[in-house]
Amino acid sequence: MNTISRFALLALVTSLAACSALEGDKIDYKSAGKAPTLEVPPDLTQLSRENRYAVPGGTVSANSYQAGIANAPGVPTAVSSVGDVRMERSGSERWIVVGRTPEQLWEPVRDFWQENGFLLTTDQRNLGIMETDWAENRAKLPQDIIRSTLGKIVDPIYSTGELDRFRTRMERTPNGTEIFVSHRGMQEVYSTSRQDQTVWQPRPSDPELEAEFLRRLMVKLGVSQEQSKILAATAATPQTSRVANVGGQPVVQISEGFERAWRRVGLALDRTGFTVEDRDRSAGIYFVRYVTPDPNKKEPSFFGKIFSSSSSKNEAPLKFRILVKSQGEASTVSVLNEAGVPESSANAQRIVQVIADDLK
Repeated sequence: MNTISRFALLALVTSLAACSALEGDKIDYKSAGKAPTLEVPPDLTQLSRENRYAVPGGTVSANSYQAGIANAPGVPTAVSSVGDVRMERSGSERWIVVGRTPEQLWEPVRDFWQENGFLLTTDQRNLGIMETDWAENRAKLPQDIIRSTLGKIVDPIYSTGELDRFRTRMERTPNGTEIFVSHRGMQEVYSTSRQDQTVWQPRPSDPELEAEFLRRLMVKLGVSQEQSKILAATAATPQTSRVANVGGQPVVQISEGFERAWRRVGLALDRTGFTVEDRDRSAGIYFVRYVTPDPNKKEPSFFGKIFSSSSSKNEAPLKFRILVKSQGEASTVSVLNEAGVPESSANAQRIVQVIADDLK
């Protein structure tokens, strides 16, 4: 092979490598397999429908809310819209507001997740919640010559060592629906110094991954690719939150009003794995189940938790109420027990800290 041919071949290889690097940024999920619902108990299907999408008396629409705060300086939000779809953002959180009812949106949103390679393990229309199973983003796999040549034959032996699942929550508003998407991730790590055994452990949620799926969902709902990218890039003002002690009770203090605090706390609960059994927006309460962590207990493997029928039989979930309360232009988040009495226990402190950490 002459010198010119060698340079031509080198240029071609370099070009293909660059293309592979660009393609590696794409999203291409493949389900890890159909798994049973992990966190939503079967009895939730028996819950009444009367307040799942209920709009409290004091709640205003996103349009009127924006009009009411247009002259108020320092409000940390950014809003853009196309047609009846718009994206709102506060801090690192984004959500979609659509001028259609939850009933009109349920099937398109369900189709959206299935079209993106996911199976649904939670499909609770009466709660306004759907959740995918764990899936792997195959676009993160290395595009080496072996995979390029043998393709599907060797694909099963490749793994990214990461799994993702997404929860979608819909809340009715006077003029339509708010759609929230939250991400949870797991990663496979070595559990021994000899690196001969692995375990699955949680990894931080990815707000940018949430934003990308919200952008793609906007396209599914009728927004063009170009418009969706512009809306998703809307800037926002950082938020502040901190843990404090008020009257002997641990609380999270958030520097924004009830409407946005309510949304952010809901996303924090979704991301951190709480089981939200019910919610009452008019009272500012999320009803959750919580399992106290036991540092001396050896946790089963990740897939053991998924496929074992008895992994949680010995655990006794505790029921709490997460109260979001407005205090002028700020809000506080506190923990109540099942009877609605303020909690100051170690569990309450842990729950408050988990929420605060996610809101940062």
